Amino acid sequence: MIRIVVVDDHAIVRSGLVMLLNGRHGMEVVGEAADGDEAIRKAEELSPDVVLMDLSMPHGKDGLTATGELKKRVPDTAVLVLTMHDDEEYLFRAIHAGASGYILKSAPHEEMLSAIQHVAAGNAYLYPSATKRLMSDYLEKMKSGEHAGAYGTLSDREKEILAKIAQGYSNRDIAEQLVISVKTVESHKSNLMDKLDLRTRPDLVKFAMKKGLLNFE
Repeated sequence: MIRIVVVDDHAIVRSGLVMLLNGRHGMEVVGEAADGDEAIRKAEELSPDVVLMDLSMPHGKDGLTATGELKKRVPDTAVLVLTMHDDEEYLFRAIHAGASGYILKSAPHEEMLSAIQHVAAGNAYLYPSATKRLMSDYLEKMKSGEHAGAYGTLSDREKEILAKIAQGYSNRDIAEQLVISVKTVESHKSNLMDKLDLRTRPDLVKFAMKKGLLNFE
């Protein structure tokens, strides 16, 4: 039996969810809450398998804050966010807070029931378009950090020159500061571009910014 606590500030929504879930084999609503504070108390008191959590609740703690606190206090309880917000920011914040799943209130009943079963079994669940968004974000992050591992192959001198390039110094300026020839600076620059698989000075600057080298001392 999957034991569920339903959290929503609208009583009529809670009543509808209770009727739907209690009518399904293998599911039982053991508690209800109208705000985040009450949700945390019910979770601590009842130790449900799943908390079905709304995000926007005007009184008490909102769903995101409640999710974070609930997962700290009752880590074995899975939180499935059920919301009207088809929004990337809410999605990422809910996952960061510790939610095991995220589903829209507009989803078919069968999809919600499937989502509850997934998170109760210890798995994650996201509605299809949310999965696509997460994958796109992941791929973008991978792309932006694709040269990060190569940074470790740079020599200390190459890292130093990379930082100064990012700070806007010319090859001649760098040569004067490091007391080396311009030709040596150009050689180091060529080597680090090869190692990082970059082609232009702006590419080097962008890479250095991502590595936080503009604060290089």
